[in-house]
Amino acid sequence: MEKNSERIPLINPSPSSSTTEGRASKFQTIGNIIVSIVGTGVLGLPFAFRVAGWLAGSLGVILAGFATFYCMLLLVQCRDKSASENKLQGTITYGDLGYICIGKPGRYLTEFLIFISQCGGSVAYLVFIGQNLVSVFKGQTFSVASYIFLLVPIEIALSWIGSLSAFSPFSIFADICNVLAMGFVVKEEIERAIGGGFSFRDRKAIADNLGGLPFAGGMAVFCFEGFGMTLALEQSMKERNTFPKVLGMAFTWITLMYVLFGSFGYLAYGDETKDIITLNLPNNWTATAVQIGLCLGLVFTFPIMVHPVNEILEGKLKKIMWFRSSTTMMLKIQLQD
Repeated sequence: MEKNSERIPLINPSPSSSTTEGRASKFQTIGNIIVSIVGTGVLGLPFAFRVAGWLAGSLGVILAGFATFYCMLLLVQCRDKSASENKLQGTITYGDLGYICIGKPGRYLTEFLIFISQCGGSVAYLVFIGQNLVSVFKGQTFSVASYIFLLVPIEIALSWIGSLSAFSPFSIFADICNVLAMGFVVKEEIERAIGGGFSFRDRKAIADNLGGLPFAGGMAVFCFEGFGMTLALEQSMKERNTFPKVLGMAFTWITLMYVLFGSFGYLAYGDETKDIITLNLPNNWTATAVQIGLCLGLVFTFPIMVHPVNEILEGKLKKIMWFRSSTTMMLKIQLQD
């Protein structure tokens, strides 16, 4: 068995944190769960429904949501079982669970996959924000790279907020921005559907081409991102025994929102549904409001995405002797001052 000093914590890395309880309420945790899961993938759901059909797409989203919910609960149960059997002392991490399964390769593989997935999602968020800001402010000379560089200091500052309970106000604000943005899209879709006089006969319940179903299934799974935040979310709660109920409540609302968003988008535009639903919106204030709302939501979602990455890097740095010595020296200087 590995020594505790070789473990790389992804949650509450300080030694004393494993014995302290979280401070996030149920409402704060729901906000953090939603902002962890809802991302840019939702914009591709109407196109996925076009490929699979509105009925097959809805069933795919429900199945993907249930599978993700079940796996998140299973992960927490595995962590609790490992702790009760005293296989590892202190805070149980993703790497620890990987080590219990297949040894050191499991630890390294688990941490590598979490690192890659969270970094990839974070970079995608920055690119999406930059592209939308360029589209909104067309008359400006800033490029996508310029907007990204302007965002980096803001994201670095927000990423210094290590506590999820302290970050919950930003998460709730991001949730509001995302919901309002999707609300504008649904409003346009309903108006088009009513004004266009479409018939359900023109909208396929299940696509004839079954080859499109895997694509729609992959899009549905992609929409339920944030699996790497499972343990951190559960650990941040004040009443951790209520996490399954809170997670189930959040997933119910998210899944319902996804089904309605994807269905309305496909029913409104039919075979004209673009791969990104915002491309179907008219070039007016509604489209601009949607883009700005999504950008604001992703700005405050970014720190949640990089939270596991920060923990991995901090754990690696703490194993380096010179970094540990320099940190101790800085703390002593601060205490003397």
